[in-house]
Amino acid sequence: MTARGAAGRCPSTTWLSRLLLLVCLLVSRSITEEVSEHCSHMIGNGHLQFLQQLIDSQMETSCQIAFEFVDQERLKDPVCYLKKAFLLVQDIMEDTMRFKDNTPNANVIVTLQELSLRLRSCFTKDYEEQDKACVRTFHETPLQLLEKIKNVFNETKNLLKKDWNIFSKNCNKSFEKCSSQGHERQQEGPSDPQLPGFVFRLLVPSIILVLLAVGGLLFYRQRRRSHREPQTVDSPMERPEGSPLTQDEDRQVELPV
Repeated sequence: MTARGAAGRCPSTTWLSRLLLLVCLLVSRSITEEVSEHCSHMIGNGHLQFLQQLIDSQMETSCQIAFEFVDQERLKDPVCYLKKAFLLVQDIMEDTMRFKDNTPNANVIVTLQELSLRLRSCFTKDYEEQDKACVRTFHETPLQLLEKIKNVFNETKNLLKKDWNIFSKNCNKSFEKCSSQGHERQQEGPSDPQLPGFVFRLLVPSIILVLLAVGGLLFYRQRRRSHREPQTVDSPMERPEGSPLTQDEDRQVELPV
């Protein structure tokens, strides 16, 4: 093969590479548009209606249940809040929200669980060692829990419609901030219960000493009063001569023998 012939084949290879690159770009663009369309319209109004049916079918009660959820006071970023809440909602639907099999409510939970599995592709996952960051235990009624879950789905739906890629945000810094706040609370927490205990241990002996002192004083005054009372009673030897008893004794003495 001559150098000229070899050189003549280069353009065909170059055009082939460009063609492959163009095809890859078109395929990736179509996939991106498909994912965008997929995430933006994945949560429909029907899912929110299902959640409202769950809320309406619950019995009103003051009984509370314990569940772990995001502490919104510590995690104020709305995107990071929903990223954390989305994972916790999956756990709640699997472990806490249980209904009798083949009932309408049980079927709604299954539908929502399937939706959550499909939504995972719209969320990027942050470091697992921070899974408990910004999370605390709530004690609320079933109605309040369902309201929280409905709010999570509704807010997620609204944000995905505005920007399908919004949940790719890296929330590690926000989660680390919650973790540092949690460590500070744990360090400050044990000192607070010790203060009432210290005051209690200090006051109880003082109160006992005061009560003993008051009791001893009352006992001393009672004894002193009991010693004084016999001296005030008139005895026969100390009665005046003009008393009837003295006169009778004199008369007895004057009788003739």
